[in-house]
Order: sequence, then C-alpha cells, then structure tokens
Amino acid sequence: MGSTSGRQAAMPFIMVTVLLDMMSIGLIVPVLPKLIGSFMDSGAGTAFAYGAAQLVFAIAQFFAAPVLGALSDRYGRRPVLLLGLVGMAINFFVTALASALWMLLAVRFMGGALCANVAVANAYVADISQPKDRVKNYGLLGAMFGLGFILGPVVGGVLGNIDVRWPFFLAGGLTLLNSVYGYLVLPESLPVEHRRQFDLVRANPFSSLLRLRQLKGVETLMWIMGLSILAQFCLHTSWFLFTEFKFGWTPKDNGYSLLAVGLMIVIVQGGLLRVVQKHIPLHHLVRVGLVSSTVAFAAYGAAPEGWMMYLIVVANVFGYMVQPGLQSLVANAVDPTRQGESMGAVSSINSVAAVLAPLLATPLLAAGAGYPQGDWRIGIAFYLCAAIQAVATVIGFRYFSRSRRDDDCAVPERAQV
Repeated sequence: MGSTSGRQAAMPFIMVTVLLDMMSIGLIVPVLPKLIGSFMDSGAGTAFAYGAAQLVFAIAQFFAAPVLGALSDRYGRRPVLLLGLVGMAINFFVTALASALWMLLAVRFMGGALCANVAVANAYVADISQPKDRVKNYGLLGAMFGLGFILGPVVGGVLGNIDVRWPFFLAGGLTLLNSVYGYLVLPESLPVEHRRQFDLVRANPFSSLLRLRQLKGVETLMWIMGLSILAQFCLHTSWFLFTEFKFGWTPKDNGYSLLAVGLMIVIVQGGLLRVVQKHIPLHHLVRVGLVSSTVAFAAYGAAPEGWMMYLIVVANVFGYMVQPGLQSLVANAVDPTRQGESMGAVSSINSVAAVLAPLLATPLLAAGAGYPQGDWRIGIAFYLCAAIQAVATVIGFRYFSRSRRDDDCAVPERAQV
C-alpha cells in the first residue's frame, strides 16, 4: 500500500468495518442500563451498578489499548483488528446470556479489553493517510462512528422494549459478520519496513503515557484531549439514567436521542468539517468547539423538558469538530513507524478518562436519583461535565494563543520518542 491511490482505496474498507463495529456497540447502549437494572432494586443501586460496569470496561481498555497498539506495530493492523472483532462477537453473545450481575461485570471487563482495538483502527487511518488528508479521513471515520450510532441505538432501543437481551444477540451477529467482511476485503496497511519489535515496556500503559512527555509540542494537546474526553465520558455515563430519572425516558426514547447525536456527527464530521476547515484554521475550530461543548453540557443538565435535549444536540455544531481536530494535530506530529504506539497511548488517555468518569459521575447521578422527576438538581453530573470542559477550554486557548503558526498543526516539527 505504498502508493497514494492504494492507501486511499483502503479507506472505504476501514470505514465499513468501523460502521459495523459501532452499529453493534450502538445496539446495546440504550438497553445496558435496563439490563443492569433487572438485577437491582432501586434507582441509586442501578446507578452504582451501571457505574461499576463502565469502570471495569474502562480499566480493561486502559491496559489493553497500548498492548494492542504495540502488537499491531509488530504484526500489522489487520490480524489485531480481526481477532478483536471475533472476540467482541463472543462477548456480546455471552452478555446476552448473563444471569447475574457478576457475570455481566466479567464480560464487560472482557469487552473493554477487546474494544481497545479502536486504537488500531486509528493507527490504520494514520497509515493510509497523507498528512494533508488526515483531517478529512479522521472526519470520515468520525462520521462512520456517528452513522453507527444512528442505526444501532434506534434498532437497539426498539428491540430492547420487547426484550432487553435481543440487541446483544443482534450485536454479536453483526460483529461476527464484520469479522468475516474484514477477513475477505481488509488489506494490511503497515508495510513490513515500518514494523518494529514488540516491547513489553512500550506496551505498558503507564510507560506509554510517560513517553508522551517526550513528544515535543504534543503534551499540552494530550491534556486538552484528555480533559475533553473526560467531560464526554462523564456525560455518557450519566445520559441514560439522567434522562430516565428526569424525563421518564425509555430505551426507545434514548435510542432516538442517540439518533440525533449520530446525525449531527455524520453531518459535521462527514462533510461540514472539511468545508469549514478550508476557510478557518483547525486550531481555531477546536477552540470554538471547546466553548460550544462547555455551554452545551451545562444546558443539558438544566433542560426542564426532554425536547430541549434535541435542540442542544443540534446547536452544538462546533463541539463535534473537537476530537477529529485534536487527533489530526497529534497524528501529524508523530513518526510513521510509531503511529500504532502513539494512537495506543491516545487510547490509553481516553481510557484513563473512562476510568475516572464513573468514579466522578456515578455518585452525583445516584444523588440525583433522589430528587423528584423534572428537578434541575438531577443534572448535577452534567454541571461537572461543563466544569471539566471549561478547564480544557482555558488550556486550549492559552496553548493555541502561544502558537506562532497559523496552519492546521501547531507542532513545529515531527515529534521524536
């Protein structure tokens, strides 16, 4: 895949793979709280159990992400992606058959480790993209994430209203189909000459995080990305039970809300971002997006009516540009032989945020469960999201204002490890 045409020809393959992968995950998102609630006897208990499920998933992902990234640097992206998909299919089937909370938590841990192959997908995109194309390709990847969350949650919400376990069986089937598709059509993206020996030290998530300090100009970007992801994970941890506690939403209602989010991601990251970026430097878009998200997160928590959640989702246009923008800035700064390692480290940062999010948001969510339906205090976890995003915004404004470059990469030279 040395030529530009060869690299770009692979993009549709990885896009469909990500679409089917995210559709499978999207199927279970609206019904997981209800499945967990079937083992509990109170709203607060459900909130804590749901937080525990999110926590074990994130811990597994934290440790697995750099390992999978390093393995993909050694053996190639293709085998790691395909084995991860087969494992995820098995995980969905086992979850559907879980008969106790401890079984559910165990398979969530397994799922977290396998879901870490998202880092490998990011590295795949970095492999096949020229620096000038990375914003576009990460935007397209984000659009596939969004499209998966358009189709998956709606179908999952409808099926979940019939039987809470049906979406897990369907997710397992789709993921298995995805693995077969990938086996047949997905080419290897990493040339042999760019591969490196597997190193346990580099696969350690803590050493992986520490090495990021050696990447010139990237450390602050990682802080911005980490805080922004933390705010979003706190939002994700709280969304489904918050809407149930405050508005009385069902899994189907939450599926429709994710449909709105997915549509916005597809519209913004799949097309609007590329158009706007031609006229506005990427770091300016990231700054505006950080401000937009801060306001949106606070507005979610304060919304007195459920329909207002949709209005806020649509209004937060620039917020959907933050993550592909930051990913592009980081990818442009890293040597081609270390894209898998760097994206594994980025995924580890995301996983740290995912570990912290349930620890921070779950107690606030459980406290909100004690207030009457419609009370503004139910949204206290969302106010925390806004505060965290505000910190990321301040750091982002200071960082980009110090930059003397007015192009899409604020890093003066390719970073070295």
